[in-house]
Amino acid sequence: MHPDVFATEAESVEKLTPAEVYSWIQCYLITHPHLDHLSGLVLSAGSTPRSSVPVYGTRYTLEVISEIFSGKVWPALASWTKQSDKPLLLSPLSPEDGYTALTDTISVRTMPISHGQSPTTTTDDIDTPSRDPHSHSANSSSVEPYASSAFFLRHAPSAHELLFFGDVEPDSLSTHPQTRDVWRTAAPKIPHALSAVFIECSWPAGRPDALLYGHLSPTHLADELSVLAREVVASRARSRANSRGSGSNGEEADDEEDYGNDRRRKRRRQSDEDAEMDVRGALTGLRVFVIHCKDDLHETYDRPIHEVIAGQVRELVEERGLGAEIVAVEQGMLISI
Repeated sequence: MHPDVFATEAESVEKLTPAEVYSWIQCYLITHPHLDHLSGLVLSAGSTPRSSVPVYGTRYTLEVISEIFSGKVWPALASWTKQSDKPLLLSPLSPEDGYTALTDTISVRTMPISHGQSPTTTTDDIDTPSRDPHSHSANSSSVEPYASSAFFLRHAPSAHELLFFGDVEPDSLSTHPQTRDVWRTAAPKIPHALSAVFIECSWPAGRPDALLYGHLSPTHLADELSVLAREVVASRARSRANSRGSGSNGEEADDEEDYGNDRRRKRRRQSDEDAEMDVRGALTGLRVFVIHCKDDLHETYDRPIHEVIAGQVRELVEERGLGAEIVAVEQGMLISI
């Protein structure tokens, strides 16, 4: 185990005390404020060895965390400003911020994703100033998505990134699909700059859509990876078209720039709608780490559930020839990016 996810296996450490692990924590990144994603932060807050350790998340996420640390549910151990007696410093992120520095070498960009339905809201709630812009979408529906986040983490020295998803539902089932925007952002970087995606697949194959509760199953994850593959193919086609355009005479390129942009936008729309696009091998070089697998409470399988789910995803991805490597994440495993 090593505090630097970009470290090599040779730099790993054999045995560590809990105090050593806590001493490495320079900040926290919270994708959304559901209890299973907050419990470790809450329970360990009093053991944090320093004051004002940043807790990053959307403003909505941090407002919920602030309520937990109000002194009613848990002691008041977090604040919005630096205080010597508060272990945690609530530090908002916004999708409009671009990349925000977390450490000297690591920065993060957050993007909104949907995680099932939130409590019913009305249009009067949409413009509440204290809410993060993506906690309520500006539409007339009274049923809004529960806001989660995806994080692009960039390592400055190597210019490499990883993409980490919070809980997310399939775009195909969402009232407010947002995952494709994340894939479209990631596509130009795969695999040379972004070669690792951490994404949930909570349930094994066969789970009814009505019982997913804002999560993915193997079929839906494979569908999402197929969307990513199409975005990668489309991105590479645009890059090739742009390269050919840049080789023309400057004046001619200027004259045709608007026309070319219109054509590329049209091709992009056509690509989005083209289910027959050849995506074989599009995700070669990308590792997809399957996380957030729900426990097999009924002991239906004779193997660990994370291996079962990852295996089901792997089979579907191989059938479609996408080229991605599917990895079942195990607690404590060393992952080098």
